[in-house]
Order: sequence, then C-alpha cells, then structure tokens
Amino acid sequence: MAPVTSLSDSVNQQLSSAISATLPEASADPLLRRSDRADFQANGILALAKKAKANPRELATQVVAKVESGDVIKDIEVSGPGFLNVTITDRAITETLAARYADTARLGVPQAERPGTTVIDYAQPNVAKEMHVGHLRSAVIGDAVVQILEFTGESVVRRHHIGDWGTQFGMLIQYLDEHPHELDHKDTQVSGEEAMSNLDRLYKTARKLFDSDEEFKTRARRRVVDLQAGDPKTLAIWQKFVDESKIYFFSVFEKLDMEIRDPDIVGESGYNDMLAETCRLLEESGVAVRSEGALCVFFDDIKGPDGNKVPLIVQKSDGGYGYAATDLSAIRDRVFNLKANTLLYVVDARQSLHFKMVFETARRAGWLNDDVKAIQLAFGTVLGKDGKPFKTREGETVKLVDLLDEAVDRATTVVREKAEKVGLTEAEIVENGQYVGVGAVKYADLSTSAVRDYKFDLDQMVSLNGDTSVYLQYAYARIQSILRKAGDARPTAHPDLALAPAERALGLHLDQFAATVQEVAEAYEPHKLAAYLYQLASHLTTFYDQCQVLSADNSRELTENRLFLVDLTARTLHKGMGLLGIRTPGKL
Repeated sequence: MAPVTSLSDSVNQQLSSAISATLPEASADPLLRRSDRADFQANGILALAKKAKANPRELATQVVAKVESGDVIKDIEVSGPGFLNVTITDRAITETLAARYADTARLGVPQAERPGTTVIDYAQPNVAKEMHVGHLRSAVIGDAVVQILEFTGESVVRRHHIGDWGTQFGMLIQYLDEHPHELDHKDTQVSGEEAMSNLDRLYKTARKLFDSDEEFKTRARRRVVDLQAGDPKTLAIWQKFVDESKIYFFSVFEKLDMEIRDPDIVGESGYNDMLAETCRLLEESGVAVRSEGALCVFFDDIKGPDGNKVPLIVQKSDGGYGYAATDLSAIRDRVFNLKANTLLYVVDARQSLHFKMVFETARRAGWLNDDVKAIQLAFGTVLGKDGKPFKTREGETVKLVDLLDEAVDRATTVVREKAEKVGLTEAEIVENGQYVGVGAVKYADLSTSAVRDYKFDLDQMVSLNGDTSVYLQYAYARIQSILRKAGDARPTAHPDLALAPAERALGLHLDQFAATVQEVAEAYEPHKLAAYLYQLASHLTTFYDQCQVLSADNSRELTENRLFLVDLTARTLHKGMGLLGIRTPGKL
C-alpha cells in the first residue's frame, strides 16, 4: 500500500514551496504545529525575516500570496507579528483518514526502508531470587520499546541479561550437591510459585549453614573456583538453579502478559569465555592499565569525594572479574557477532555512572563509534503514596507477583461492578480483570517519562476517570458497543460531508498517530504514545457529548461517517495500546 501523507506533511510541503518561492536562498522550514487558533500554525516566518532583515508580517503576507488554497488548505491568514494560521478543508481530513482506515494493519504508519539492528537489554532478573517492584520498570518499558521499534521496521534483538553468575552460586551449588533432592519435584508440572518457594527455602538454608559452618564455607568457596573453571559436575548443578529460576521467571512474565523467549535469555554466564580476551584487548591497547594489581580504566571527569579519579575496575587484583568485564564483553558480542548499530540498555538510573564509564571504555577501544552507539534508557524509582521508595509495611521490597495479583483483584472488582450492565460472563469478568489490572500497572509506568520517579497508587491506576489505562480501555469498549448496535449501517467515509468542530478535532488528532509513533520510536519515549492515546480518548469523549453517532435524526451518510470516525479511533486505540503491551477488551 502507498504511504499515507499526513495533513501536516501536506501543509508543510505547500508552505515550504511558498517560502522558497518568496526567499529562494532561505531554509524553508515553516515550523508547523497544531494550534488552538486554527488547525495549524506556522511560526518559521519570524526567524526567516530576522535573517533576511525583512518585516515579518510583510514577509508572511508575501508567502501567503504564493500558497495555493484548494484541496488541502481551505484558508490561511497572517496573525500577530507574522504567524500563519492554516485551516484544512473538511474533505482533506476525511480523505486522509480514509487512507489510514484502508491500511488496516498499520493505519498509515510507515516502515523503515533501511532498518538497523538494535539490541535491547531489559527485564534482568536474578537467578534464585524473587523478582520485586524494582524489576517492573525495566520489563515494562523495555517490552514497549521492543514492540514500537519492531512495528516501525527496526530489526530488534532482545537480551535478558540475567544475574546467573557469581560467588553466591558456590554456596548454593555446594549445598545442593550435599542435599541432591532439594529441587526434586513430585510431578513434572511445577508452578512458578512452587519453583520460587523451592529456591527461596534452599537459599535460606544454605545461607544459614554458610554463616555457621566454617568447613561448609570453605567447600562453598572452592565451588566458586570450580564453577568459573567450567567443572562439568558443578556446571550441571548450577544449570538446575538456572532452569528452576526460569520456571519462575516465565510465570511472572506471563502474569505481565509479556513474551520472554528462552533464546533471548543470555545472562552473565554467557560472556564468561570472553572475559580474559576482553581484559587482554583493553590492556594491550592501553585503554586499561594496572593499578595496585587491578586492571582499571581512568577518566579525567570522574572523581570521588576525595578528589581522586574513580576508576572502572575491569579485573580485580585477585584475578576475579567484575560487572564491567561482563558488560564490556557483552558489547563486543553485540557489536561484532550480532552486528548491532544500536545498543539500548533499559537500566535503573542509579547505574548511570557505571554505564557511562563502560560506554566510554568501549569507545576508546573502538568497539563503539559514530556508526555504533550505546544508550542507557535510564528509569527512575517506583515510589509509594508517601513519596518514598515503595516498600511493604515491614520495610521489605514489594514482590512483583504480589503487586500484580493485588492489581488484578482491584481491577476485577471494578469490572464486576459494570458486568451485569454489559452482559459479561464470569469467565469474561476474570479475563478482563486480568487485562485491566495488568494494563493499569503498565500504563501507570509508561505514562510517566522513564527517567522520572512515579508514585504507585492502585486506587488511581484502576480508576475510570483521569489518565489511566482503564479510561482508554473503556473508550475502546464503548466504541465496540456502538458498532454492535449499528445494525446494517457500516463505517464509511463520506468526504463531501461537512464536519462538526468535535469531528474535526478528533480527525486531526487521529491523523497524528503515525508521526507520534515515529517520534516515540526515534527517541525511545513510550510516555509520548501514552499521552497521545489519552488525548485521543479525551477528544472522543468531547465528540460523544456533541455528536450523536446513532440517531434517528441523522442522515444515513452522517451515521456512516461518524461510525467511520469512531471505528478508526477504536483501531488506533487498539494498535497504540498494543504497542504499549496493553490489551483492549471488546466488552467492559
């Protein structure tokens, strides 16, 4: 299907041509934007007049004289010191929306002609540990960015850099070796909760023994050496922990309605064989130097409270490797083996200094350059209603599973209150409760700029009013109800019809969907898509208040055109919410 040209692009082209005809030597950017004074306003004339040492209002009048009104532009006038206010024809709005409507799969959103490859590192749980609220943001933001990038045509490689290596595994492996049936299951179908319960019990018992028995502690420390050396028996026991943890991980991600594929899970252990080579390359190139026995990279602009330079330690003085060696090895793998152009890390903002040093080290080594970039998509902290980091009453970190279960319970109560009115079965109530609860948690996260902290307030999240996913889901469901009641009337565009103000506002906002998705993909800012969808639902509410869709007073053409507008709105809500990882039930 041919690309759909947006109304703003059409206007932009016409204004650019008029500016070029008036000032052939000037850069012809009209600086067009939506306006509450007209459909669009162009502010670029003022800057052009300043460069040309011309009167801006006179220059704007000359530009207007060269604009051809007609199919797209209905009216254009000079306002204030030299702004251009542009009004679009009703026909152009309807015809452009009809082209988007005909593109059922993409709604006019173009795909990249020459896609790059992005490796996105997100959802990084730790083996043998429960996932908590701190894992929520990486998973939710990362999954949304994956969906948006793939939809716009980028080749995306997912990577879940799980914590599956390190000294604690010596303790766990040694204990399981001495108590080999601790992870045995009574049947083959083990739940995520059971898997985590087994791991949690084993970890606590092993830790108690490690702290109280010096001989066991010595044996456990030897196991760390065996693990790093690749001892087959030790690796086999370690694999049991990884497999048990994956059962749990997959159960949590299933609750989050999120796809996590086993081949995408490449934890710290996946780069173990590269660590020595990474250190050798850095040392031989002079990027890293030995300091008190450790292999370090120093930076002029990174200093501690004492004024001394703070190094990135790639290899410890005892020969052990830290996170830096693993992260640098991962960069090598992603750049040279996966052929990535962009490395995107969805990681807590508190790790920003670490990644700043890692990325700069990789640049000095030549692994990152102008053609291959690494970006940390840093995110803030989840706060409680009191504005403090989200904790249980006992001061413990909130388990992610508990949080999701409570959200679903609250949402199911909200759905049940309206179930009889819309004729939901008990099975539909349960299913929609899942979609609304999980959607509420995701949307609360995604509607906030990633770098900002946000307050976790379930009462607000499952509210039918305000900027919530439930408000958007009900908007979608309401449209589906109207379409079901429409009888033999079908959504059909009628470009000859005049549009009411609320129809025009809804239509102009619908036309911005493609540009919004592209902007979000380029900047990795899913909160802007959430904001667009909320504004869309708000325009729909105004439209309902002012324009009857199914009315005996409507002509057939008017009913069909309004059905067309609301159906395109529903499709846009469905596609946009889907890109954020949120479901849109047809009945609520």
